[in-house]
Amino acid sequence: MGDSLHLSTADLAALAFFLLVWVLHTLASDGRLVSRVSLTTAMNAQREAWMRNMAEREIRIVDTAIMGGLQQGTAFFASSSLIALGGCFALLGASDRVLQVLAELPFGAASSREAFQTKVFGLVLILAFAFFKFGWAYRLFNYCSILIGAVPTPHGPASRNPVSETAVWRATRMNVLAGKHFNSGLRAVFFSIGYLGWFVDPVVFVMSTMVLLAVLVRRQFFSAARQAVLGQPPGPGKN
Repeated sequence: MGDSLHLSTADLAALAFFLLVWVLHTLASDGRLVSRVSLTTAMNAQREAWMRNMAEREIRIVDTAIMGGLQQGTAFFASSSLIALGGCFALLGASDRVLQVLAELPFGAASSREAFQTKVFGLVLILAFAFFKFGWAYRLFNYCSILIGAVPTPHGPASRNPVSETAVWRATRMNVLAGKHFNSGLRAVFFSIGYLGWFVDPVVFVMSTMVLLAVLVRRQFFSAARQAVLGQPPGPGKN
């Protein structure tokens, strides 16, 4: 298989390591691999709290404004993925020049034109995956806006009836799913940065993947953002 793709054994091993890291990090972020609560899991709980608070408000301007912001951010990353895809095809047209530049790098390894093009196609797949995730997330956020509008207007304690609870659950579930697909697209963008190391050398590819993993693990499990979501405010007289 490596010969048909013009890739060496080291290339294939580095690629396998990259994909394994991606899968394991995805599972860990979704709470299916480690017991420590990730930032993603913590924010999903906040999404549920948001939908329940929304159901208690008669005027939901703030909620629609938040949904608009989420959609705008998703649309930005979707369009950025398309621009990056165009850059990949430009790389294919300048393969000889790029190979010359890579060969002059201190850690650059000799690579054939066919191997380089195979790696570019791999980057195209990653960015296309990101685009489809962002596109689907945008649509799900749109659906969530509709489901928010379908939540009955509250009228005191009587608003907590099965119909309202079901409507809140639907909006919550759609919000969480939209966030999940957005995070998948964003994760693909992050991993595309680590993937760039493969154009230099398989060893550099492994190193860039490990550095990227360290950054993502810190953000998901040890960051100040996670502490802000899970932490408790200081008591009286504390700062």
